[in-house]
Amino acid sequence: MSRRTVLRIGAGAGAGLTLGLGSACAGPTGAPGPGTISLGFNRSLVSLDNKLNQFDAAVTVQRAVRQTLTRVGDELKLQLVLADRFELTAPTRWTVRLRAGVRYSDGSPVTVADVATALKMYGQVNGSFITGFFPELPTVEQVDSRTFHLRTGRPLPVLDYLMANILITPAKANRPEELSSGLGSGPYTVTSANSGTGEYSLTRNTKYWGPRPRIDNVRVRFVPEESSRVMAMRAGELDVVDSLTPDSADQLDGLPGVSIQRAAGTRINQLFFNFRKKEGQPLADPRVRQALSLAVDGQALIRDVLTGSAEAARGVVPLTLEGAVRTGSYVYDPGKSRKMLDSLGVRGLKVKVIWETGEFAADTSVMEALLEMLRDVGVAATLQQFEPGGDILQWRQGRRGDWDILGNGFGSPSGQAISTLQGMFGGTAEKEKTRDTYQGFVVPRIADALSNASAEIDTARRLAQLAATQKEIWALWPALWAFVPDVVTARRDRVQDLGLQSVNSYDLATVRLEG
Repeated sequence: MSRRTVLRIGAGAGAGLTLGLGSACAGPTGAPGPGTISLGFNRSLVSLDNKLNQFDAAVTVQRAVRQTLTRVGDELKLQLVLADRFELTAPTRWTVRLRAGVRYSDGSPVTVADVATALKMYGQVNGSFITGFFPELPTVEQVDSRTFHLRTGRPLPVLDYLMANILITPAKANRPEELSSGLGSGPYTVTSANSGTGEYSLTRNTKYWGPRPRIDNVRVRFVPEESSRVMAMRAGELDVVDSLTPDSADQLDGLPGVSIQRAAGTRINQLFFNFRKKEGQPLADPRVRQALSLAVDGQALIRDVLTGSAEAARGVVPLTLEGAVRTGSYVYDPGKSRKMLDSLGVRGLKVKVIWETGEFAADTSVMEALLEMLRDVGVAATLQQFEPGGDILQWRQGRRGDWDILGNGFGSPSGQAISTLQGMFGGTAEKEKTRDTYQGFVVPRIADALSNASAEIDTARRLAQLAATQKEIWALWPALWAFVPDVVTARRDRVQDLGLQSVNSYDLATVRLEG
């Protein structure tokens, strides 16, 4: 009997128990109607904005309500959305024109002032996920009612890709906080929103400026237990579930009425070190970080926990991104790990590992295995798991408790290695004052190198600079271990034309229902 068959039998035998448990937590109730699609997320959609939080699947819903000037589409190619022109017309000037007739759901037009205000609002957020990708936010100079310039102090040759992450909202309704409801120019409008439960209802925008969406209503549900998502999918209560573990995908694969879609991922999942450790502390030493990485049997984690649905990272960003290069491999050698720690005088080391439930598939199993691996080299690890909607952001920013290793995923909102590198490793002392750095990573020479590369107009020179900088970052051992997962989504067969992209999202407006 195959492993897949065993999983299916187990899932069927435990159906009553799993559904009973699922009824006690947030989840779907009843099958969606003929004109409604029901989406089940493994993480709570805390808002329909992305200033602080943009986990991959959230993009699908956020951009169904609010749109951007551009978007990163199939094969990570740039597409125009609210703009019909986005052109580099001088080294530090982009000329942009709004598409004629683009309007919000109340019928009011999208204006140049809305773009300018959106950029200002993003710039006023401390710890913003999005602004970390920008070496600088551009300023807006209006030319006419539809045309404007985006100006930067230095050249920013990937600004057209970066602007795919700035959601546009009417200026009068915009604020420097994440917005749970309000007006947008997207194909759907918000009819109900509950950020506490992660539940939202959307309906078709009758004033949408683009092609009519093919589905009338969208239900979004936060279902934290994966077993509950699987059983809800089997029962027809959910139409689409994302970020499945390999075991759950195996349970669903081939079942009548259910299909699995996969794509190569652009998200890197990491066990990232806390770079706010002071000099003299063990984890402030890259040699200690390297020694600890030797204790992690990454191949076993991929084989036995992730069951082949991911690959160990071979660079500091996924190699699927434009400009990414291979910098090295994570090697498992516990004997060498113990010897290196002894030679460095590190004995009786204790580390605290934190993560948020649902940060990546099989996260708890990975962390429990990690605890045993570190114990084998004489390192005592404690695990602290945060529930979605908790205060892990405060911990990550160094505003709450201390920690040593963070389980975290980092998506690529642009498909460009430079913006992901900038977001993770471009931290400066000035940014750290407002906690706008990635886990306190502040290395001036790295930040300078990335800043110079991001301003290089010549593509060949920019890629050469990036390659050298990525190798420098690797030598600092920023992560205990890292891997790049596949994108895995399950859908009921009544859901058609779901164009799953490598960024783990899809365009809701093009999805249709049969039956």
